[in-house]
Amino acid sequence: MAVRGVLPTHYKWWALSATSLGMFMAMVNGTTLLVALPTLIRVLHMSSLLAIWVMLAYMVTQTILVLTVGRFSDMYGRKRWYVAGFALFTAASLAAGFSPNGQTLLVIRAIQAVGGSLVMGNATAIVADAFPREQLGLALGINSIVIALGQISGPILGGLLVSWINWHWVFWFNVPVGVIGTVWSWRQLRDITKPQRNQSIDYWGNFTYMLSLLGILIAITWGGIRGWSSPVVYTALVTGGLGFYVFLRWERVVSQPLLKLQLFRNRAFAMGNLSNFFIAVGRGAIILLFIFYFQGARGENALQAGISVIPMAVAMGITAPISGWLADRMGARILATVGAAVMTVSLLGFSFSISLTTPYAVIAGWLVVAGIGNGLFNSPNTSAIMGTVGPEQRGIAAGTRTMLLNTGNVFSVGTVLALVAATVPPSVMLAIFSGEPTAVNAQALSHFIHGLDLAFGFMALMAVASAVLSALRGQESKRAVTQTQAVSR
Repeated sequence: MAVRGVLPTHYKWWALSATSLGMFMAMVNGTTLLVALPTLIRVLHMSSLLAIWVMLAYMVTQTILVLTVGRFSDMYGRKRWYVAGFALFTAASLAAGFSPNGQTLLVIRAIQAVGGSLVMGNATAIVADAFPREQLGLALGINSIVIALGQISGPILGGLLVSWINWHWVFWFNVPVGVIGTVWSWRQLRDITKPQRNQSIDYWGNFTYMLSLLGILIAITWGGIRGWSSPVVYTALVTGGLGFYVFLRWERVVSQPLLKLQLFRNRAFAMGNLSNFFIAVGRGAIILLFIFYFQGARGENALQAGISVIPMAVAMGITAPISGWLADRMGARILATVGAAVMTVSLLGFSFSISLTTPYAVIAGWLVVAGIGNGLFNSPNTSAIMGTVGPEQRGIAAGTRTMLLNTGNVFSVGTVLALVAATVPPSVMLAIFSGEPTAVNAQALSHFIHGLDLAFGFMALMAVASAVLSALRGQESKRAVTQTQAVSR
């Protein structure tokens, strides 16, 4: 097994390039789908509920699997699973472009998410293995630049593909990138941390967590679109609540838990992850809401809508590496807390200013503020979380962070769309989702805007919670930062 002392001099940069390529592909895939979703709803004749679950299928599957991926990587090495994820994601992207209907696309998206979880669940741990602690913030900041580039290019690419070619290429464009990424990762990556073969997989934990997540999300999405009095809602809520209760009880007694609750006894780890979850709930649906707003309420085409949401990604891409560099020198607490507070301000700005006639300059300005908040929060918080554990636990720590991040994103999308859908009839919501505002009267559009106000207000509350939790991680002394830096040397 390779160790840091005998690695090639520039290995850390090759490893960063491989993980950055994976993150880029994942981000582009997600944002192109958001822009293309109104078109997909029309051509594949999807209902509002099915359209939401085409998005959620990927997010839920990845969320359920990401901790198991972290455990697998700790047990058998990170390289093989990362490369396998790249290959599976690529194959599923090819298949998705041939989907004849929404139901088929939903299934393929879930399969694609298995590959995505293998990539995203290992990327942070691979970077943490390759870089010394004093450079980890910088490395994660560079990763954030790549993520921002994916968020910038994804909406433009999605709009171009849908407007100038056809919807199939929203998925097929992943194939050449995926092939390159699979080969590059196989050639460049190495396993650094010694595998911990004495571990086992918590299958019951996986199952109960899946039940809890699916149950709550089905209740939220079904209730928002089909009505809260449905037996489906009650059944799903009971299933979700019971599943979560059993999951937590089981994780306390099982010898090799899916979610290592003992890690949360470390205050910095616990507060960093909880703030990560709440900021994800606060920001996870921003781009999606604006895609529906620009296409479904203001009547812009896919390309125009894609370009309109770019300021947020540009601001994040500029801010993230700077905040990562600063975090290596001053710790994460102040930067991450300020970032969450800035995100709160932007969400309140959206809530108070959004209307059918809001000048784009105002919206773009608040998107920039949101991007700055994102950039200030992400790299420092991730670096701080990964710095609280030893090398042998980085896989499970990275998996925990990604699981809570994804869970927050999933709840953001599900809850926010349910809030918006509850303000208008299902037929109006479908017309807006499909990007057909001419089929909606002025009063219904006004109700939709009110739904956006509620959604952004809810997201702002989540960002406030993130800021408070981030501040509670404790004061980082210079000595403590120095000791943490020694972890990966």
